[in-house]
Amino acid sequence: MAIRQIRFEGDEILKKKSKEIDIIDEKIKDLAKDMIETMYSFDGIGLAACQVGFLKRMIVYDIDYTKDEDSKKNPIILINPKIVKSSKEMITVEEGCLSFPDVFGNVDRHQKITVEALGINGEKLKITAKDMEAVVIQHELDHLDGVVFIDKAYDIYKYDPKEKASQDKKCKTVKKNSSKKKKKRA
Repeated sequence: MAIRQIRFEGDEILKKKSKEIDIIDEKIKDLAKDMIETMYSFDGIGLAACQVGFLKRMIVYDIDYTKDEDSKKNPIILINPKIVKSSKEMITVEEGCLSFPDVFGNVDRHQKITVEALGINGEKLKITAKDMEAVVIQHELDHLDGVVFIDKAYDIYKYDPKEKASQDKKCKTVKKNSSKKKKKRA
């Protein structure tokens, strides 16, 4: 396993649509392992293949992961994932992204989704996810379609941990989309 280089804001690969994986061979399995190691190395909870330079429809995630040494790791690999059902109920969540270090913003996401995909051994998977798991999957699937979270986010800010000002001044506004109104929840 190897830690792959994360692609950052401005890299055109992040804006391209990923291609379906036809054959799950050893190269794809090695890429999945590398993606998991990379995700944990950067303290992430989700990663799409394009974020490490591969336009392949594969994501990895682990919503239970924390930086604690005692944290259990339970990575999930989804190949060719597709949302087949979404709830009408929406939730607003502050998101960040490994490709946009220290940038955060609010994004409206479906509260519950059903995803069909293949597992790493080619088995068919059907996952019903809600709340944070649903948010992470939607975020990563957006990557596969060339959409990054700041394309959907509002109240975007950049956290500057080096700034020594008071707590409420540690966040600088980068972009604020006041024309986007919050949607009423069903």
